[in-house]
Amino acid sequence: MSFEGKTAWITGASSGIGAALAKEWASRGANIILSGRDEGRLSAVAGRLETETLTLPFDVRDSQAMSEAADTAIGWKDGIDIFVANAGISQRSPAVDTAMQVYRDIIEIDLTAQIAATQALLPHMTGRGSGRLVFVSSIAGKVGVPMRTAYCAAKHGLIGYADALRGELSQSGIDVHVICPGSVATDVSRNALTSDGTKRGRSDEVIDNGIAPEDAAKRIVDAIELNQREIIVAEGMEEAMGEMRRTPDQLFDQVAGMVAKWYMEKMQAE
Repeated sequence: MSFEGKTAWITGASSGIGAALAKEWASRGANIILSGRDEGRLSAVAGRLETETLTLPFDVRDSQAMSEAADTAIGWKDGIDIFVANAGISQRSPAVDTAMQVYRDIIEIDLTAQIAATQALLPHMTGRGSGRLVFVSSIAGKVGVPMRTAYCAAKHGLIGYADALRGELSQSGIDVHVICPGSVATDVSRNALTSDGTKRGRSDEVIDNGIAPEDAAKRIVDAIELNQREIIVAEGMEEAMGEMRRTPDQLFDQVAGMVAKWYMEKMQAE
């Protein structure tokens, strides 16, 4: 499979995994659409890429802005070939101390907004009969990690949505990929919300010593090129935890088979 000439739209693209994915896909000939809240940082990422780029800054919680961005993204080239739901924010606080608004904010950013962006693109992709939807979850989307109850709830939910959507789209020509990174050396811990919703402002040693974003991005794009549906990008104990909770491919195939049978019965009834 070649990504040459394809168009990839990445949210949360101003830094970390999102920016690294943009660089990796650009190096393989894809045109890149970058989204995030900070136009200046997006422009800086765009300036380092080798292919054509478009920056579409917006807050994922702004439904109107997101809808307008989707229309612009679809009209930029020949449509969207790859959409990466990567925008997100983490948490570092015990549940007993965490304000309910923190749960609402994290679930809105990490789950509901990612679903909304995907839903905005589904008619376009199903109409074309092709495309790739990439959902960046986490090892914390497979395993309950203490001090991250809101984050785990959102990331588990994102995988549930993606897995159900994959089954529904299995006869449509659209592939769905779930990414489960472990510790990657980004600002995820520094930007994480604390119990009252303020930013933590400091990182973790395990994050600082984690996988380089560029390495993580290469692993992710390589795995997508091989059409892997659930992609674990982690090392050591985190990798072992993710593998223990990996969804078997046989189960994905079983769900796709159920959908295929339903389509066949529907066609016969017509």
